[in-house]
Amino acid sequence: MNKHVSPAINRRAFVIGTAAVGAGLALGLDIPFGGPAVVRAADGSPEVNAWVVVRPDDTVVIRIARSEMGQGSLTGLAQLVAEELECDWSKVTTEYPTPGQSVARKRAWGDFSTGGSRGIRSSQDYVRKGGATARVMLIEAAANEWKVPASECKAANSVITHTPSGKTTTYGKVAEAAAKLTPPAEVKLKDPKDWTIAGKGLQRLDTADKTTGTMTYGIDVKLPGMLNAAIKDCPVFGGKLKSYDEAKIAGMKGVKKVVKVGDTAVAVVADTWWHAKTALEALPIVWDEGDNAKVSSETIAKWLAEGLDNEHPAYVGNKNGDAKAAIAGAAKKIEAVYNYPYQNHATMEPMNATALYTADKCEVWCGTQNGEAAFAAVLEASGLPAEKCDVHKLMLGGGFGRRGMTDYVRQAVAIAKQMPGTPIKLLWSREEDMAHGRYHPITQCKMTGAFDADNNLVALHYRLSGQSILFSLRPEALQNGMDPAAFQGVAQSGEAAFGYSVPNLLIEHAMRNPHVPPGFWRGVNVNHNAIYMECFMDELAHAAGQDPLEFRRKLMGNHPKHLAVLNAVAEKIGWSKPAPQGVYRGVAQIMGYGSYVAGAAEISVTDGSKIKVHRIVASTDPGYVVNPAQVERQIAGSFVFGLSALFYGGCTVKDGRIEQSNFDTYNSMRINEMPKVEAVMVPSGGFWGGVGEPTIGVAAPAVLNAYFAATGKRIRSVPLRDQNITFA
Repeated sequence: MNKHVSPAINRRAFVIGTAAVGAGLALGLDIPFGGPAVVRAADGSPEVNAWVVVRPDDTVVIRIARSEMGQGSLTGLAQLVAEELECDWSKVTTEYPTPGQSVARKRAWGDFSTGGSRGIRSSQDYVRKGGATARVMLIEAAANEWKVPASECKAANSVITHTPSGKTTTYGKVAEAAAKLTPPAEVKLKDPKDWTIAGKGLQRLDTADKTTGTMTYGIDVKLPGMLNAAIKDCPVFGGKLKSYDEAKIAGMKGVKKVVKVGDTAVAVVADTWWHAKTALEALPIVWDEGDNAKVSSETIAKWLAEGLDNEHPAYVGNKNGDAKAAIAGAAKKIEAVYNYPYQNHATMEPMNATALYTADKCEVWCGTQNGEAAFAAVLEASGLPAEKCDVHKLMLGGGFGRRGMTDYVRQAVAIAKQMPGTPIKLLWSREEDMAHGRYHPITQCKMTGAFDADNNLVALHYRLSGQSILFSLRPEALQNGMDPAAFQGVAQSGEAAFGYSVPNLLIEHAMRNPHVPPGFWRGVNVNHNAIYMECFMDELAHAAGQDPLEFRRKLMGNHPKHLAVLNAVAEKIGWSKPAPQGVYRGVAQIMGYGSYVAGAAEISVTDGSKIKVHRIVASTDPGYVVNPAQVERQIAGSFVFGLSALFYGGCTVKDGRIEQSNFDTYNSMRINEMPKVEAVMVPSGGFWGGVGEPTIGVAAPAVLNAYFAATGKRIRSVPLRDQNITFA
């Protein structure tokens, strides 16, 4: 019966629950792990604590705050709770609490944000404690009923056993009593080596409904009396809506209303979305595009290229020694300039949200990567207080960072406010979705490496020029003006640290922010930094006349975890043995999101322009592996993302707007183009890293390095389609 169900939690129960918060664990969050007042789910089943509801038939409902968008966090988090709970996995189901309910209970479920590969690694500790706490309370309830010490009882598979007498009972029979107990002040978590549910490649909880078509996404929402809205925003970022002539479409079929949305957009509301879209296309609209209409890819590229000049100011993200002086006095130096374009998230499900507004209430149904951010957007857009608003999270038909934004939620509420009492489903067209993304930042990078007379690398200067995501989205996170996230993969320390030791090193960022808004695109800055650094490492190895793998290894003595994953892929791909005839290899490594990753590719090239990627091996050390089968899937999926961007991606700007409007101009790789993917997991323990994003970064440089091995030609610009290079 494993599945995910939409939340149906009684609102009155949550008001009661607020008063029962009291004794949570000291986690930096006020998380109610239980208490004397029984909080109930909508079906009346007792909530043992915020994370666990047990029904009389022993069904265990595990609450999941993070969003599921295909990455598998829902199942992984449920495994962690179930592991500590010692419940019967075959009877586990999940549901989303709402951010409104969480706020009413003093953020009972902690952080709702699902991005940066944080879904499991940032919440694993307190969700495991939630499961362990519920287990202790259930055992105590059984012991109280039997009038025996709890220390004489144990739990396994949702059954509690009194060891001396052999008496047994089930979780469903004692849940009511357990829910009335005061939770323990401390609980001990299992050693991962003793895991029986976590750490196993269990089937996902959401697969069956997705396979049968019964899963509900935001685009599927239907409410009584609902109308549909289509929207057009000014195609030039920073532009405004000047005027529109609604009289021209007043008589069109199904049209109910034309509404202005903010200063930049207009929407048509109709009985069906197709009627709304058709009318919107016929609506005469005049835009005030402003000066940004003069911007093009060429002007942006020129501006970024100027930032590569050392005379211009830059933020230093990683430094030791004196790289500039060492380069000036070196026996030999190598220089290269790379660039990486805008990329669109292009989720299969376009942005959408359904809003119902009245003077006393505003509710939104949508897929979101951050329920709390969507909730805050509803509060702001509606003008209502928190207790009168809520967001009902649904499955996401793709996120990749895009649904961490709340623009579509704000628009839906703004439209619904102009039609109180009527549910309004706002659905962006594919063209609107492509034109108003939050794009992977555009960058260029100039790298200079210097050797001594014995071909030892003595200096490396790495100068980025390009956009800052934090400058646009989280300016409060800038550090004295510097964007620390710009240095992902090449940082001095932290969760995305540089993996090489160079005597003289300078890594800097000349921040230049064009008007096209950047966003967190799966893998974020690791993607281009991995291409720049790992392709240039190959260039340096070639200049030194050394094997690319051995060249790297000599620089990684002080970085054992980086080296371990690199060695793992080298062994798996058979680097020490000759490749098959006509097949060439490339390798890359990086650290991102707390995990160490490496990749190795095998390709063949026909006519210099047709690439067949036969095989990619990835190795990852995320510290711990919660579901190895899902890690394998995430690695394979990340390679689809990374290789699609390498071959087909790239968004260009003309007249201030994005040119690519649909999948005919922004393509994705097909099944027949997909290589064989092999995953090597080397979890070393002691830390928790991410899984969904890090390996994207090594796909492209591994293939590009293999292309050089095959042809002797360096490719320093993405995407490959711009250079007439395609899949074979």
